[in-house]
Amino acid sequence: MSANKKVFVLGMARSGYEAAKLLVSKGYEVIVNDANTEQNLEQMKELQSLGVSIVLGSHPDDLIDNTFEMIVKNPGISNNHKYIEKACKLNIPVINELELAFRYFPQGVKIIGITGTNGKTTTTTIIYEILKKAAVDAFLMGNIGYPVCSFVSQLKDNDIALMEVSDHQLCNVIEFKTNISVLTNISEAHLDFHGSYDIYKSMKKRIFNHHTKSDMAILNLDDKEVLDLTKDIKSTKKYFSFSSSNKLGCTITDGYIYYNNDKIISLDEVKIKGKHNYENVMAAIAVVKELGIENQVITDLLKTFGGVEHRIEYVKTINNIDFYNDSKATNIKSTQTALSSFTKPTILLLGGLDRGHSFDSLKEYLSNVKLIVAFGEAKIRIEDFAKKCGIPCNLVNSLGEATEIAYNSASEGDVVLLSPACAAWDQFKDFEVRGNLFKEYINNLEAK
Repeated sequence: MSANKKVFVLGMARSGYEAAKLLVSKGYEVIVNDANTEQNLEQMKELQSLGVSIVLGSHPDDLIDNTFEMIVKNPGISNNHKYIEKACKLNIPVINELELAFRYFPQGVKIIGITGTNGKTTTTTIIYEILKKAAVDAFLMGNIGYPVCSFVSQLKDNDIALMEVSDHQLCNVIEFKTNISVLTNISEAHLDFHGSYDIYKSMKKRIFNHHTKSDMAILNLDDKEVLDLTKDIKSTKKYFSFSSSNKLGCTITDGYIYYNNDKIISLDEVKIKGKHNYENVMAAIAVVKELGIENQVITDLLKTFGGVEHRIEYVKTINNIDFYNDSKATNIKSTQTALSSFTKPTILLLGGLDRGHSFDSLKEYLSNVKLIVAFGEAKIRIEDFAKKCGIPCNLVNSLGEATEIAYNSASEGDVVLLSPACAAWDQFKDFEVRGNLFKEYINNLEAK
């Protein structure tokens, strides 16, 4: 990249802020634009003190012209945005914060990228915790909440960059390449953003971009979509699977997890339970074993690791009613996974941004659900779905109301589960805000 050129950063948030700082440090003139006027004032002041121009509240038609060397786009902004379409007409490259950071990484950094429809946060976190326990320096970054640009100045040769990578982030990568890529699973998600399932899958496949035989792909052998998608990639492939016939990676046999026929740990000793979590554990083991981590370190961590916040997270028990926060379930597959984890009578809180997706594939997972409480934009369609399933449904306007009704409708021994199957953006900044508020509402119930 040449110096003394202009770069347009579309979208502020954490990634836009970090991208702008990195660009300024590399000698660029930077303009940041965001339609949202509610921004972090300290971050804005810092950027302005560095000479960054900030335009908030709208997207003026004349703000983009051919004087820009590139656009760095927030991953959450669609490629159908008018600025992106104009950039294409003007032959201005459009990248994102992940791609920008990668271009400034030291040559010898080892990059581990984890993607998939579900399980990527848990898998990434387990890998990180094992490496930390083994005293291996690794930097945790990406979709897990830490912009990649913020680590560029800290990285040096031979460091490990461990990234959770979303399909949104993979939309605008060009040169980005990992050394080890994990694909946990594939199912329909974010179709409103991508336009079709085929496009969504093609984005996920980019985690293997520029791979050769010297790079590794760690794949879910039990997921046909994964196998079909990756049949022509050039990576060296290793697998994780519940099939004991899998000899190229991680497998479960007679209640034990093995890696390359080496017994690692008993499932009884793994603290997090459920088929989905065992898949995440196997994927993580496959990565850390390739990095040379000893079995004892792995087992010590897995005996104590309790899971990830907002992902089937146990909150507390009130009057023998168990509350679980699964706010990270922003798609149907995630909610299927959550419902499969419980055998007790369950009150399910469903709702959020209405992307038009069908809830019908939840039907076979509702055998233990005694009541659905629907909230958010999608609540009317959820009510219709509940009627078709013959399950009582209460409609409410807010998550606070939903929590209170769920509690008042529950009996001793029941589970109250927030697993919305919808994004949070209709009422909340993100799923973390939604999940934290849910936990706050639960604590308020206990105080009553």
